[in-house]
Amino acid sequence: MPLNALYVDFNSYFASVEQLLRPELRGKPIGVLPVMAETTCCIAASYEAKAYGVKTGTLVSEARKLCPDIRFVEARPGTYIEYHHRLVAMVESCTHVKRTLSIDEMVCMLTGSQQQRKNALALAVRIKRAIAEQIGSEIRCSIGIAPSTFLAKLASDMQKPDGCVVIESNDLPQCLFGLELRDLCGIGKNMQQRLNRHGILTVQELCTAPRERLRLAWGSVEGERMYDKLRGTEMPEQHSRRSSLGHSHVLPPELRTRDAAYSVLHRLLQKAAMRLRSEGLVASSLRIRVKFVNQTAWELEAPCGATSDTLRFIHAFDQLWLAYPANKRVPLAVGISLHKLSTPAEQPLSLFQDTGQTHDKLNAVVDALNLRYGKSAVYFGGAHRALNAAPMRIAFNHIPDAALESDQ
Repeated sequence: MPLNALYVDFNSYFASVEQLLRPELRGKPIGVLPVMAETTCCIAASYEAKAYGVKTGTLVSEARKLCPDIRFVEARPGTYIEYHHRLVAMVESCTHVKRTLSIDEMVCMLTGSQQQRKNALALAVRIKRAIAEQIGSEIRCSIGIAPSTFLAKLASDMQKPDGCVVIESNDLPQCLFGLELRDLCGIGKNMQQRLNRHGILTVQELCTAPRERLRLAWGSVEGERMYDKLRGTEMPEQHSRRSSLGHSHVLPPELRTRDAAYSVLHRLLQKAAMRLRSEGLVASSLRIRVKFVNQTAWELEAPCGATSDTLRFIHAFDQLWLAYPANKRVPLAVGISLHKLSTPAEQPLSLFQDTGQTHDKLNAVVDALNLRYGKSAVYFGGAHRALNAAPMRIAFNHIPDAALESDQ
């Protein structure tokens, strides 16, 4: 089986971009925060910070204990997206990028002479050199080369930072035995527990289990897909429709009040509605969530009709907000999401006029003005107190459109 895939994984990406742009941070332990607040957590850490045990999800207070010299910086999503596109172009100048998997991961499919080990390794060196020379040596990547995308991703994780690992067919499956079950993409905490209940405790036991046993353990054909993945079969891409769309935000200390939380949620809802329209979708349900300091979170959902109209979403949101619990004190984080997504063509025709359609022109004008002049050019009044809050965020599997979602 030839070497078919080359996987590029940029190491500590957000932190590395900060060290590239700010020389005083180079070689220093840094943590990247969504907002500069003591109650938030790191969304990225430099390798110097990781050496002390700081990682994604580490609370600021805990990070200080682990690494007293750590320096915190506020995330700049727009900058990370800009460099993402530059890095994709840089890799593309060396070989075709088939797909970007996230803001810091991409896969290239090898063809012809590239599939030979010597040439694949030379290509990896060329990619690393191009990035170092034309963008900066602070941006490092680990590269995995293997017969399939799944195995190439595993290989890219085996040697960090700045590694390069090749997995060939004759290396399988022994080269995987040193991994933990959770190291394999597709095996999370719950799946690991299911495998354990079926007597599969190690990657070695997973690799040597027959196909039928894995199907039984997964309870679906996904078990057979894992059987094939472990043997280097390139699986066809599975295109799944987006089921929800939304935004969340950790509130800075000055916005930790009921009224400010309302305003931030209002702003998040307007951003989500604009994204929904840009993708040509409608939503039939709206959900809000508020997390409190030292108290249980509050979450509520309501139908809103199949719509992409901001005013209809606002009406549904205001109805939900009436149930805001009086016994809750300090809101810490808020989130809003739109669910049951579909295209307008998939909606059944109504016998009654859909009054929400009368706002189509208004929505189009508001979107056009905000795209041209910035996201605060035109807005509905409920978001007034939060115009500078809730900046663009980057989810693991969603690279925002900077033109659509930035606040500039």
